[in-house]
Amino acid sequence: MSFNDPIAEFLTKIRNAQKAQHKHVDITLNKMKINMAKILKEQGFIENFIQNEKQRKMRLFLKYSKNRKGIITQLKRISKPGRRMYAPKDKLPRVLGGIGLAIVSTSKGVMTDNQARKLKVGGEILCYIW
Repeated sequence: MSFNDPIAEFLTKIRNAQKAQHKHVDITLNKMKINMAKILKEQGFIENFIQNEKQRKMRLFLKYSKNRKGIITQLKRISKPGRRMYAPKDKLPRVLGGIGLAIVSTSKGVMTDNQARKLKVGGEILCYIW
C-alpha cells in the first residue's frame, strides 16, 4: 500500500497503536521517519526503536504510564503535501507553552523547535507532539 504522505502515515500508525495499547508498532523505513523516531526517543515519547534494513521496516516500542495511559497525548501533522508550513528562526512555534514539541525540518537536519532556536535556523514545521 502506498501513501502520498509518509509522515502522516507514521503519526497515524503511532496514534492508532497507542489507542489500542499495543507494545510496539511496525512502520516502513525511510530517513525522515528514522530521524523523527530518534527525536521521539530522545524526548521520552517512545521507549526505543529498532531498524530492520533487510525488510525495510522499523519497530517502535511505545511508552505508557503506570496506569497504561499513553505518554503521547496528541500528534498533529502541520505541514501537509498540499500546504507546506514554514517558519523563520524568530517565529518557530512553542507547543503548549513549551510542554510539547514541534518537529522541524531545517537545512541542518530534522530537529525539535528548541534545537532549531538554539542553532538559529527556521524550516518546515512537520508536526506537533504533546
